[in-house]
Formats: sequence, structure tokens, C-alpha cells
Amino acid sequence: MAASGTPPAREAPAAQSTIANKTDAKDDSFSKRRILYDEISVVTRIPWFRLAAIDQYERTITKARPKTREQLGQYISVFVSESEWAGELNPDINDQSPMSIRWFSGLGEDGDGDGLAVRTNDTDLLYSVANHLMRFGTEEDDFSIGLWQYYHNTRAVQRIRQFARLYEHFGTLNLFEHAFPLPIGDNYSYKGTWGTRRSWGGYRIHEGTDIFAGYGVPVRSTCYGIIEIKGWNPYGGWRLGIRDLNNYYHYYAHLSGYDKALSVGSAVKPGQVVGWVGSSGYGRPGTSGKFPPHLHYGIYRDRGLVEWSFDPYPSLRQWENDERRQLRKRKS
Repeated sequence: MAASGTPPAREAPAAQSTIANKTDAKDDSFSKRRILYDEISVVTRIPWFRLAAIDQYERTITKARPKTREQLGQYISVFVSESEWAGELNPDINDQSPMSIRWFSGLGEDGDGDGLAVRTNDTDLLYSVANHLMRFGTEEDDFSIGLWQYYHNTRAVQRIRQFARLYEHFGTLNLFEHAFPLPIGDNYSYKGTWGTRRSWGGYRIHEGTDIFAGYGVPVRSTCYGIIEIKGWNPYGGWRLGIRDLNNYYHYYAHLSGYDKALSVGSAVKPGQVVGWVGSSGYGRPGTSGKFPPHLHYGIYRDRGLVEWSFDPYPSLRQWENDERRQLRKRKS
């Protein structure tokens, strides 16, 4: 995955304490990670939110491929293979000497100043990747070029840029709350419909859950995310796609319209209105009324090269129940 190179020798970041965002401090893991991002950012001049985005993207890929990747650090999820770390031609794949690793064009660097480049050390891991990317520059376009040279995967570059935009916009790492896609009440109905057969446009399975409601009922973002797609689809009509920090793609179809303030690249949060229930689709742009009004809601998971759908019904039930409990607490 990583491209080997010969990064310039630089002074390792001091093991200093950094005050993390107060929201992140509520969770020790977020707090520890934010401290590491801030420390490496000071040394490399790469903004903390871009470092966080790389780490989070790597975390999602490790979760999607647990049999081929492992969590190397305690808090940092960047994955570097032994050969990439030590150098492809290095006879010692467990080499921890920064000098010999550099000689063999390995990625490993000493990030915490202890004289060793340890592949399972959080600071060494993050500093090594950041130091490699820093060679291409610190501006956003330079960062994208560095990501391409490292991953050789346009999807990875897109995801990391999306994650960075989310972290920069909200200023915190703890962005994993959810909301039900319609306002909680009794004006909608749904059941598990994932996997049932569909015939319009050719036989295929139903990759989502249909939530039936009246025209114009607000449709809300279920997550913190970035709008990735907005516009017409012959199957889904006026549809919207939102990417979250778990690298899940949330798909909203058959809308009657959108919030005009939103566009591709906009950051949204749980419960934010993004559109309204309709019955658009199954034809050319503007086609509507071929079926009862409802929201088609689907979730897709990114494995790095491909995406696949999974049943959103259990998540919908959980988010609905969680939100109902919160509403009851507020009333009591």
C-alpha cells in the first residue's frame, strides 16, 4: 500500500502534552489521539485534521479487512507492513534502526526521540507517514498528491479529504452520533425489506429499507458526514449520498426535493434536514408518482476498492429507539 522512499532526517517531535479539544476529552481514546495529532502537526506542519483523517481512514479499512490487517498501535490505526517499514530489500524485516531503515528506503522513522523506529509505537507510526507526506508540501493540493503517491488509490484520496473536511468543520474527533432519518413520531411505517426482489430496470435485490410517509415529511441526516452525491438517478429519483467517518455511504432515494443550502461537499450532522419524502424515480428526470411516497434508505460499506450494501433495518430500529428514549427524558 505505502510507497517506499527516503524521507529527510528531521528532529523528532518532543513528547509534550497538548490540551485536546474539550469534547474529545470526554473519551480517553479521542483525547489521546488528539494529543498525538497535535504533536505531529507541530513538527510536520500538516494540520491535525488531515492527520486524523488518515488515521480514521486506515481504521475503517482495518475493520473491513480484519484478516489481512491488524491494529499496530494502541491508539493510532495506521497500518504499515513489515517490509514497507524496514525497506523492501532490508534483510531484517524487524529492523528498528532509523539509519539502516533509511538506507533501505523504508518508511519507518523515530517519532518519539528514543533512537528507535518501532512499527507498533503510536508516535513512530504517525510521524513516519506524516514525514513521508510532508515531502510533497503542506497545502491541500500537495497533500492530495502525497496521498496518491502513498495509496495509489483515488478512492482513498477522496475519503481522506472528506474525513479531513469533517474534522476541520466540526473541530472534534467525536463525530459518531446517529439520528433516525425521519422526525420521530407515528407518521411513518417501515419493516425489513433488504434483499427482496425488484424488477424495474431488470431483476435485482432491494438494497435498503423503505420508510413510508407522506409527501413533504422532512428527511434528516442519520450521521455526521459529507454530501458525496446529489442529483437524479433513474432508479432512485432525486437522491442524496452522505459519507460518514466509519466509511459508510448513506443513500437517500425518491426525495421530492433537497435543502437548497446543501451541495456536494457540504458537512451535515445527525438530525439535520437534507430533503423531503417523495415518490420520484423509475424514469427520466422529474418522473414521479409511480409508487407511494416513501424514503428508500440504504447503507454501503467501503472496503477500499469496492463497496457493498448491508441491511440497515437493525440500525434504523436502534436509532429510532435511542431517539425516543432521549425525547422521553427531555419531557420527564
